[in-house]
Amino acid sequence: MTRIKICGLSRPQDVACVNQAKPDWCGFVVNFPKSRRSVTPDQLRSLRRELDSSVIPVGVFVDQPVEVVTDLLNRGIISIAQLHGGEDEDYTAALRAAAPGKEIWKAFQVHEPADLEQAIAFPADRILLDSGQGTGKTFDWSLLRHFPRPYLLAGGLDPENLPEAIRTLRPYGVDLSSGVETDGLKDFTKIQAAVAAAREE
Repeated sequence: MTRIKICGLSRPQDVACVNQAKPDWCGFVVNFPKSRRSVTPDQLRSLRRELDSSVIPVGVFVDQPVEVVTDLLNRGIISIAQLHGGEDEDYTAALRAAAPGKEIWKAFQVHEPADLEQAIAFPADRILLDSGQGTGKTFDWSLLRHFPRPYLLAGGLDPENLPEAIRTLRPYGVDLSSGVETDGLKDFTKIQAAVAAAREE
């Protein structure tokens, strides 16, 4: 069964939605003001207190200081760090040293086959293959036909195209954000539909 992450929670109402829909993971974009979904560490702590224990919290970071990420990991505010910027192998090694045993994911934007080579070799626990930072568009899924590593698929997914994506690619997981929003806000009906679609495939 393909697992599902609902990303970009920023309001108590969003947490209430995932508490009902119960995806495998939920994501919080931390300290990235370019995103309208960004939250501060203090806001994250407040939202995290309301999160159902069955949903695993993921912190999404773009080139944040190692200390910011490891503090949230080591205090149990998040269980997984998802890296979305230019973080390299040395950064990842520093995270592992400062937060031993914690899971690290790394996102890669996929535009051409060469982008996948770096993703294959990167020393993260999981990789996420995306069309870009919150573009809401899919990339050429045919690039992944012979991809050798388990991955989470992101970028342009919504309840309508999710079944096809899962049937075609059989990813380890799927990650949705704008595809489960209406007018820029998380939509419970769409979240529920996406989780149901992932569970059915």
